[in-house]
Amino acid sequence: MPQRFVIALIKHETNTFSPIETPLERFGHGRGPAFGRDARDAYAGSATPMAAYIDIAVREGAEIVTPVAAEAWPSAACSRATFETLVRPLEAAVRDGCDAVFLDLHGAMVVTDNDDAEGEILARLRAIAPAVPIAVTFDYHTNLSPATVGLANVITGYKTYPHVDMYEAGRQAGEILLASVQGRVKPVMKWGSLALVPSIMRHAPEDGPSGEILAIARAAERRGDVLAATLLPAFAHADTRFTALSAVVVGDAMRRDGAARAQAVCDAMLQVARTRRGEYAYTPTNLAQDVARAHALGRDGPDGPVLLIDHCDNCGSGGTQDVMAVVEEILKQGLDDIAIAPIRDPQAVRMMIAAGTGNNVTLSLGGKTDMPSIGLAGRPLTVSGKVRTITDGEIVFRGPMYTGLKSHLGPTAVLEVTGARGTAQIVVTSLHHEPFDLVIFRHCGIEPTRKRFLMLKSRIHYRAGFKPIASHIVECHGAGVTNADLSVYRYRRLPRPSFPLDP
Repeated sequence: MPQRFVIALIKHETNTFSPIETPLERFGHGRGPAFGRDARDAYAGSATPMAAYIDIAVREGAEIVTPVAAEAWPSAACSRATFETLVRPLEAAVRDGCDAVFLDLHGAMVVTDNDDAEGEILARLRAIAPAVPIAVTFDYHTNLSPATVGLANVITGYKTYPHVDMYEAGRQAGEILLASVQGRVKPVMKWGSLALVPSIMRHAPEDGPSGEILAIARAAERRGDVLAATLLPAFAHADTRFTALSAVVVGDAMRRDGAARAQAVCDAMLQVARTRRGEYAYTPTNLAQDVARAHALGRDGPDGPVLLIDHCDNCGSGGTQDVMAVVEEILKQGLDDIAIAPIRDPQAVRMMIAAGTGNNVTLSLGGKTDMPSIGLAGRPLTVSGKVRTITDGEIVFRGPMYTGLKSHLGPTAVLEVTGARGTAQIVVTSLHHEPFDLVIFRHCGIEPTRKRFLMLKSRIHYRAGFKPIASHIVECHGAGVTNADLSVYRYRRLPRPSFPLDP
């Protein structure tokens, strides 16, 4: 009889400070979650952990059951009803019997009544099948709980940011679990955490301590000292009991010193984070000076666009994507030949569609959303310009992140604003979407490589598609609920003291 593998994806990075609600239809990036065969079809062949699990199962000739695939852009905690809709099909599939479970989870999902959603998923599966082997792949921005570690057999996570190794991380977890099922290895996990909440703008391997920590992990894996070693720098915008940097290492208990080696690698990774913790803190900059510096860098028409990164309002971390502070400063300083993406404002899109391509329109753009958690009110920006392009917002990522996956911007329009000192093309979408792929511009007729400036509402993921074409990169400190300065948030559940919030 072929083995029966249950493969599922439930992902949400919860920003507990975000005003953006998380209804069921938000999963599937605006199309709702996928179930059964639709779940498999949605992710098979993509650069994701779920696709890696499917490929392993196909290779092994296993029966594949995909009860649910549900991923949403970061936002506020989801309701109990939404969570149950996602988890119950997974429970049913495991209850029907299986030889192994492969989970593609996020690690920072919060439900309105539980700040450890992944731990609850695993606990519910264990209640149904106490001995079933379970592998989990987590996002880089995971807040790992002790319960989660105790309930899984194998945990791996991404080692890149932008996350261009999602498939590889899933394959690593899947192969370890398969080897365990076949009796070739006996996974044992060692983990630890620090009272440390790194600012996400300092998470990337090239930006601080994470690079040295990940080098230790990769070296240990190459030497065969451990089966897998993972750094999880936390998600700072989730106010939970478990928000903290952690490391988890999978050793092989069939080796006499397998557990000890795993512990040694885990300790070495955490020691670097402890020693270099100051580099994980973020120092705010001045927005006007940020934009002026970008303007100066682009005046001579460099070989490739200058990127202006509006990182305090990134929907990829729960931002509203309609804070206009950086756009306003760009227009004020007159940066010429700039493309901006994306501003989420479905009302403005409807007005541009009504006006029609080639016609002029005046809009109260963005600023539709208040952010009470940080005391920030929405403030629209009045702009006038020509409707250049209207699209349905249906896109396919070209990579290197989420390669081959379809996504949805909703109805989208481009507003071309021409002032006394410059021209700006603003991509306005109906749905939230982080710009990490050039298709954000190309699908609506803008060639980003030919622009002098690009403004992106992103944090780090933009580097996947845009860093290779950039001449310079300038981080612009605007405003929003993804502010890298953690002092703007009022944490209530986070254990204190915690660095850098406390000395």
